Amino acid sequence: MERGEYLKQLSASSERNKDPILDVLRDILPETGLVLEIASGTGQHAVHFAGALTGLEWQPSDIDPELRNSVEAWRAEAGHPNLRAPVHLDTTADTWPVDAADAIVNANMIHIAPWEVCLGLLEGAARILPEGGVLYMYGPYKIGGRHTAPSNEAFDQSLRARDPSWGIRNLDDVALEARRRGLHLIKTVKMPANNLSVIYRKTAMVTAE
Repeated sequence: MERGEYLKQLSASSERNKDPILDVLRDILPETGLVLEIASGTGQHAVHFAGALTGLEWQPSDIDPELRNSVEAWRAEAGHPNLRAPVHLDTTADTWPVDAADAIVNANMIHIAPWEVCLGLLEGAARILPEGGVLYMYGPYKIGGRHTAPSNEAFDQSLRARDPSWGIRNLDDVALEARRRGLHLIKTVKMPANNLSVIYRKTAMVTAE
């Protein structure tokens, strides 16, 4: 077996949701520029999006070295010239390996990480995005403090059983913290399997709370 094949991981959910996510990204991302993908996971999304959005430079990242290896294996196989090598990125760090990006894409991270990781994502996005830059987040959310489906509630319970600091976040809480950092919620899109696409745009005005 080729070493790259050995390193390459496959996520069934990433395979299912890559096209619905791409449909949203086509509408919200700029035609050109650098997109920083945070928590790239296996690399399936990075390869799919970079291959479809050829005007954009795509920078994958992940905190997990095994997942970065998987991203690199997918990248080597695809050979997309606009897909960069994955970098280590911890959202809670004061500095990131990418100090400027035109947009940020993050899928399925904040419910399988402590709240501080979500806050770090918002803080970093506010730091490196330009005026008008987009932060795209995908995953399950509670709305008004309530789960949107029984399956999400069961999923939330399983997450919290694994780690009490994990769990499906309330959209209002995330949007409030984003707004405090100048990232304003402009759109949500219902997605398959009771997930949401949530789009924020950076503006100069920060709403006082």
